[in-house]
Amino acid sequence: MQRPPLSHSIDRDGILLRRHAVARGIDDKALARLVDQRFLVKLRHGVYCQRDVFLAASPAGRHLLLARAVMRLYDDHVVLSHASACIAQEGPDHGLDLTNVHLTHLAGGGRRGSRVVHHSGGCLVGDVRRQDGYWVTVPARSVADTVCTDGVVAGLVQANHFLHRGLTSIEELTTMFERAAQWPGSLHHHPVLHLADARIESVGETLSDHLFFTQGLPRPEPQFAIYDPRRDVTYRVDFAWPDQRVIVEFDGEEKYHRYRKPGETIEQMVLREKMREDRIRELTGFTVIRIAWRDLGYPRHTANRIREALARAAIFPLGQVSGL
Repeated sequence: MQRPPLSHSIDRDGILLRRHAVARGIDDKALARLVDQRFLVKLRHGVYCQRDVFLAASPAGRHLLLARAVMRLYDDHVVLSHASACIAQEGPDHGLDLTNVHLTHLAGGGRRGSRVVHHSGGCLVGDVRRQDGYWVTVPARSVADTVCTDGVVAGLVQANHFLHRGLTSIEELTTMFERAAQWPGSLHHHPVLHLADARIESVGETLSDHLFFTQGLPRPEPQFAIYDPRRDVTYRVDFAWPDQRVIVEFDGEEKYHRYRKPGETIEQMVLREKMREDRIRELTGFTVIRIAWRDLGYPRHTANRIREALARAAIFPLGQVSGL
């Protein structure tokens, strides 16, 4: 398709602002025709995106396109915040409402516009940083905001993600949550701070740990290490109750992609994982329970599987396991 004359006004992200088009003599009727001709997609009033760029983007990517465009409409008196700040800093999109872009105004605010939620101010100097030419709340502040608007699970996913990447700390989250004690929704901060753990590596593991908590299971040890002296290698499992000799591994698609070796097929990866699991059983005598995404949808049933395995350890006690 031949590019329209306004293509020089489209930025590197594929975004076109109406005001830039108008400055080049392209009126609203011409913009509407470009939408009808499937060259542009209208993201909100005054903001367009190249259709091919928009269609190629994931839901989080589309939100980020809108967020970047919105930030170009405002001066430096606003900060990208809440779920939008999490996405901008490569946080997972699980549980986030990505319908609207969230902005925190350093003066005033507290209203809702066209696909934009404006929050009132209250940011300290350490709450914000510069990214891609605009202000964004730092991870600890982004988590605190997100917990209030999107709930415990969504906030916990963000907290564990940023903790694991080393972009925030429990101390920073604690300080931020104490400051936010009077915010609407701040009661949700308590379970997030109780469960947040830098050792938890993925969304699936976070949701599993949250399931253990809500179903009343004892807290497991994440990333439990098992040493194999014969092979001089240490295996790490997602969760373990060492005293009860029970291991839980979360089977998520991202795990198989994350741990696949170069040139290895999925089938080879699965076989290698099975051999690893067999070796862990040989070393420890532990019960290994695998849970997947579908199991998270049946929390009581999944918890009962684990609870039964924990109970068996009480009925059939075993001495200290060697090699651990």
